[in-house]
Amino acid sequence: MGRSTPAGPSLRGSTLPRATLVAAALAVLALGVVAPARADGDPASDYLLTRPLFVPQDDGVPKENVDQLTGVLADAKAHGYTIRVALIGTRYDMGSVYELWKLPKTYARFLGQELHFLYKGRLLVVMPNGMATSTGGLATPKDQAVVDRIGAPGADGAAMANAAARAVQRLAAQSGVVVTLPTLSAPKASSANSDRVKIILGAAILVALGIAGWWGRKLLARRRLAR
Repeated sequence: MGRSTPAGPSLRGSTLPRATLVAAALAVLALGVVAPARADGDPASDYLLTRPLFVPQDDGVPKENVDQLTGVLADAKAHGYTIRVALIGTRYDMGSVYELWKLPKTYARFLGQELHFLYKGRLLVVMPNGMATSTGGLATPKDQAVVDRIGAPGADGAAMANAAARAVQRLAAQSGVVVTLPTLSAPKASSANSDRVKIILGAAILVALGIAGWWGRKLLARRRLAR
């Protein structure tokens, strides 16, 4: 029984020039590499489609600062001023578009274009080296001048969130909307600290009970001797 021949065209039997076949193969391989990278995109463009704020979990932004910024955005929206904010603390927050790291103005326009299908409104991007604005993927010089006056926040997570909150407040004011900056809530003790406190209190109670028991036995022994 003869060996079966695989289905499909053969390079050997093809009448196309070898250079053309090689170029076609390379093009197919290129599509296979580029498509997943494009599909991966940047996390902020996925998150901001339905939410007003993108804050990466690994950027060290305290919860109380996130709550304050969320409150500013909610208050602004309630008074008719809608804007979405992306905090980008590291190049890893940008997914496959990491080449735009520390280019806040370019990234603000790029991100606005990514969101344009579902969201065509205002956008604020905050990076350690500066902030940038866009609307519908286009630069907004008037708004940009407002955030430029605030300056670069640096890499500290709390400072980035604070700069974003002040930027939203001032941008809204430029449009005639007064936005209240909520007071920062007191940071909660970590679970580790809470566990340490419980252990120390438990140990103190045991020591106190041990001393009380020792004194009790001593007093009882004295009473017996006094009889």
